[in-house]
Amino acid sequence: MGYEESVLIGGRWQAGSRGLFDVVNPATLEVVAQVSDAGVDDAIAAVDAAHAAFRGWAATAPRARADLLMKTRELMLRDAEELAQLIALENGKSLTDARGEVVYAAEFFRWFAEEAVRPHGDFGSSPAGGTRTIVTHHPVGVAALVTPWNFPAAMATRKIAPALAAGCTVVLKPAAETPLTALAVARLMAEAGVPDGVVNVVPGEDAPAIVAAWTDDPRVRKISFTGSTDVGRQLLRQAANRVMNTSMELGGNAPFIVTADADVDAAVDGAMIAKFRNGGQACTAANRFYVHADVAAEFTAKLGARVEALKVGPASEGSDIGPLISAKALANVQRVVEGALVTGARIAFQSQPATAPGHFFTPIVLTGVTSESEVVREESFAPVAPIVTWTDTEDMLDQVNSTEYGLAAYLFAGDLGAGLKLAERVEAGMIGVNRGLVSDPSAPFGGVKQSGIGREGARVGLEEYTETQYFSVAW
Repeated sequence: MGYEESVLIGGRWQAGSRGLFDVVNPATLEVVAQVSDAGVDDAIAAVDAAHAAFRGWAATAPRARADLLMKTRELMLRDAEELAQLIALENGKSLTDARGEVVYAAEFFRWFAEEAVRPHGDFGSSPAGGTRTIVTHHPVGVAALVTPWNFPAAMATRKIAPALAAGCTVVLKPAAETPLTALAVARLMAEAGVPDGVVNVVPGEDAPAIVAAWTDDPRVRKISFTGSTDVGRQLLRQAANRVMNTSMELGGNAPFIVTADADVDAAVDGAMIAKFRNGGQACTAANRFYVHADVAAEFTAKLGARVEALKVGPASEGSDIGPLISAKALANVQRVVEGALVTGARIAFQSQPATAPGHFFTPIVLTGVTSESEVVREESFAPVAPIVTWTDTEDMLDQVNSTEYGLAAYLFAGDLGAGLKLAERVEAGMIGVNRGLVSDPSAPFGGVKQSGIGREGARVGLEEYTETQYFSVAW
């Protein structure tokens, strides 16, 4: 299949109605592919196909659905290196990160294959007697899935797998920056034997028009979106018109807390993962570091040494840190960092800059940062580690929680009991305690406040794609 025919509708690859658009490698600024540019007509045709396939797929035995998901996982692992190279090509991330993403993405197919065959319901007597209540669950229907560019494989599989496990059919809009990986996964699903029309993929540059066509269509019963809080608010307004079932995984501003009794070496190891995985371009990335004054000097020095050793450049050169996704993203982080420097922050450590022409930002550690600085208040989505020192627990918690976001957080403490008590007071949906990673297919991924609605992963990830029904039975 050429990318000139990369709209997947009803099992058929076809050209988009709006011509082609370029996919650019952000590390080299080279055009790596031209992909079909889908429009509203394609979006509606994709719903036609998903709606037509829904009844048959929903009636398919859970074991049969599970077998197809498991087969897709096997094919992803078979082609793991090819997929990793593709992710690095269109996204720019290091091959180490890309390879890790492929394994993580494939795991969603295994997890939800296992969940698909586990019966879920309830039965019991009503309190008044004389009747029995039977509770069951049905697939919600056609699900619209909208995914971002930063994890082009994992964000797609984290939505597709539970939707299909529940018996839903899907229409997928991958990010225009990184459509190639989603198309590759769709091809593998077809190879695994997923029936035509169950998975439909609509790449395109006009995301607002495509998604609006879906939120306006009464046959689309569910929308799941991962992206910025601003866009999430807009989609929630659109979904409200039809009272759609919604899942929103939105922005973050994750704090990374280090207590006075923390194992500093472990905290630095965790910080390197939480901050610099995917070059800081993750919604769960540590965005601001609150380090107790007693260990701040040691933590900063050890983190700085690790940052200085990072190799920045294209994935093809074996680099640790790739580029930012776009010139706009690069300009934004440069502006935010310059603002922090003007207000008294300083660059304590930095790596060697890249020599390639892409959208590279040199990883840095900032000290002397105030809690009011924009680099602390807003999600940077870049390899920038601003350090704020603290001594008073209550004041630190006030700073940590003084944000509209509440997706992820990290906390390193020597006394685990005291650390958990502190973690319970952090307003975040996910908290890594003495570890720098929170994502796991078996765990409920999601945030509080304006970081989202609903959860992905775990059993609840499948339930997001179902409706509850009960029968009151005369007994």
